[in-house]
Amino acid sequence: MRLPKKVTIKEVGPRDGLQNEKKIISTAEKIAWIDSLSEIGLSYIEVSSFVHPKWIPQLADAEEVLKKIKRKHDITYAALVPNLKGLERALKVNIDEVNIFMSASESHNRNNINKSIEETYPVLEEVIKEAKGAGKTVRGYVSTVIACPYEGSISPEQVKKIADRLFTMGIDELSLGDTIGVGVPNQVERLLEELLPYFAVDKLAMHFHDTRGTALANIVKSLEMGVTIFDSAIGGLGGCPYAKGASGNVATEDLLYLLQQMGVETGVDFHEALRSAQLIENILGKELKSRQMEILRAEGEGEN
Repeated sequence: MRLPKKVTIKEVGPRDGLQNEKKIISTAEKIAWIDSLSEIGLSYIEVSSFVHPKWIPQLADAEEVLKKIKRKHDITYAALVPNLKGLERALKVNIDEVNIFMSASESHNRNNINKSIEETYPVLEEVIKEAKGAGKTVRGYVSTVIACPYEGSISPEQVKKIADRLFTMGIDELSLGDTIGVGVPNQVERLLEELLPYFAVDKLAMHFHDTRGTALANIVKSLEMGVTIFDSAIGGLGGCPYAKGASGNVATEDLLYLLQQMGVETGVDFHEALRSAQLIENILGKELKSRQMEILRAEGEGEN
C-alpha cells in the first residue's frame, strides 16, 4: 500500500458540526472550544458561517466568535460565506479563508440554496472575485458528489464539470463532500479517476460523512490515490437532515487514530484531540458517537 507521508486535517466541527445541533451553544462556550482546538496541532479550523442568522441560528454569533477567539498565526481560521453580504461581514472580522458552497445535484442545490446550479455560479463568482481582491484564499465545497437524497447517484462527469467551473472562477481548493454518507471505496475511486487527470491532487480535499460507517474505508482509498487533505469534525459532529441515523462527519479522533496507526503524520495530537472532544461533549450535554470516545468512556467505566 502506497501512502503519503503526511496529510492535512481540516477541522469543520465548529461550523459543519454545530450547525446541526438543536441545543444553542453560547458564544463563550464556542470560543472556549475553538480555543481548545487551536492547541491540538491543527493548521485549519472552520470557525463559523456567515449565512443569514435566520437560516442557521446556531451560528448567528459568527462575528463575535471571530473577534474573541485566540488566533494563532500558524492556523487558518475559515468560515462559510454564501454571498456578498456574508462576505462583507466576514471581511470585517478578518477571516483568513472564505469558503463557498454548492451541490453537484440540481435538486439538492435548489433545496439547499434555493437556486439552480446555473443560477448559483454568478453569485459565487462575485464572492470569489471580491474575496481574492481582499487578499483572501477561497475554498469551494461541492456536496453530494457520490449521491443525492433526491436524485440518487451523481456521475463523476457532473462533479468534474462543476469542479472545472469553480477552479476557472479562481478557487484555491475544492472539498468534495459525500453529504449523505452513502459512498463506498469503488465509487470514490471512480470519482477520483475522473478528476485527477484534470486537477492537481493537492488542490482536492475529501469530506466524508459516516452515516453508514464507510468514511474511514473511503479515506483509505483516497490516501491510496494520493489525496492528502481531509475534512473531519471532533466527535463525529454533524449529521444530515436527509438520512435518519446519520452520525455526521467522520470523527477527527477516529481519523487521527487511523492515520497514526498507519504511520501517516498529521501534526495533530491524538490525546489533546480527545480532550477537546470531551469539552464539546460536556458543553452539548450528550455523548459523542465517535469510536474513540466510546472506547474512552468504556475505559473510564472500567476504572470505577
